[in-house]
Amino acid sequence: MQFQGTDAYVATDDLKLAVNASIALQKPLLIKGEPGTGKTMLAEQVAQSLGLRLIQWHIKSTTKAQQGLYEYDAVSRLRDSQLGDGRVHDIRNYIRKGKLWEAFEAEVPVVLLIDEIDKADIEFPNDLLTEIDKMEFFVYETGETIKAVRRPIVIITSNNEKELPDAFLRRCFFHYITFPDTDTMKKIVEVHYPGIKASLVKDAMELFFDVRKVPGLKKKPSTSELIDWLKLLLSDDIPEDVLRNRDTRKAIPPLYGALLKNESDVHLLERLAFMNRREG
Repeated sequence: MQFQGTDAYVATDDLKLAVNASIALQKPLLIKGEPGTGKTMLAEQVAQSLGLRLIQWHIKSTTKAQQGLYEYDAVSRLRDSQLGDGRVHDIRNYIRKGKLWEAFEAEVPVVLLIDEIDKADIEFPNDLLTEIDKMEFFVYETGETIKAVRRPIVIITSNNEKELPDAFLRRCFFHYITFPDTDTMKKIVEVHYPGIKASLVKDAMELFFDVRKVPGLKKKPSTSELIDWLKLLLSDDIPEDVLRNRDTRKAIPPLYGALLKNESDVHLLERLAFMNRREG
């Protein structure tokens, strides 16, 4: 079972090697990188490439590890008992299976995505150590042990908002998606916009990478934001030479709202433009 990339996703050799190494080692693949570098999409493309079902568990700040295993709905059972519902005699009717349980009981291998694990409480990764390591967990209400029928391919993403525990990191194969260089970025753009004019890509990418180089930016524009920006530039309502004929005295790129996401970065570029004009 080897991941070779797909037509819809430009995977570097290092990334493909990391995916295949985690599969060979039967360890979760922990993916880090700037937001917008395709971490979540990687899981989707691995599943598509290998012809496997994708199970997605998107983590929020309120998510608990137990929810990934199962949840026991005691309130509903109490209500049904008061109403004389016969379902109350089987406690299994009130157990909701989580994403890990769903992945463990699958008859064929699946890809399990645990997305943005760093959003949850700091104890969240520790609470999943045994389950991820042994691929099993115990259901106290029924007294049964749920074991993985076929070990899933586990991909875990993180935006590095919190440090992950060492014990958790030891159980993972780690890969950091570096920001694409110019050649890789051109391939990514071509995937999204086949046959796009080379001159537009050249002008847009020069401006895009210039903005990313500005020191002090609170949030550098990402790959996904470049794609959105190009979509606007390709619109019929936008002049074809909007980049080439822009006012060079202004550091703010045209349609900057697709690239810059907070006012402090806009003000920073405006100040730099003002300083450059004074020096000129």
